[in-house]
Amino acid sequence: MASTTKIDLENGSVAWSPCHIGEGLKIGKEASIGALAHIGRDVEVGPGCRIQGGAYLADGTVLGEHVFIGPNATVLNDRYPPSRDSNKWVPVNIEAGAVIGGGATIVAGVSIGKNAVLGAGSTLTKNLPADEVWAGNPAKRLMTREAYEQKGGRMHHENGGN
Repeated sequence: MASTTKIDLENGSVAWSPCHIGEGLKIGKEASIGALAHIGRDVEVGPGCRIQGGAYLADGTVLGEHVFIGPNATVLNDRYPPSRDSNKWVPVNIEAGAVIGGGATIVAGVSIGKNAVLGAGSTLTKNLPADEVWAGNPAKRLMTREAYEQKGGRMHHENGGN
């Protein structure tokens, strides 16, 4: 049976091997990266972020503080793959407190607002505004973050990052 190994990163952050961490990673305090995750080059991971196993973050992805990326979620940066031209790439920006469900796909160039939620298995093709919950393929607005909280969702930074 394969085992994972803890890798200590700067600022008290950790990753679990095997995983890929590209050059130029900027990582905040107490963030975690799960096993089998792929973190591209020049990615920024804010303090308290949790990136689950199997997640893929393309080069240049930016995560604000306390972002949760579910298992096997994919964040892309190339609108017309394979362009093979990094000058044409358009990285994704995910703002503080956002939640990305497991298996979700975020296409190149979109942004996700503060405290927004993208449901598991969804495909996000346009900007997701702050404090909204979207799901589906393509993802569409379902409710506000406040309504989501009332249904049992919790804000990450208020519960220790779970």
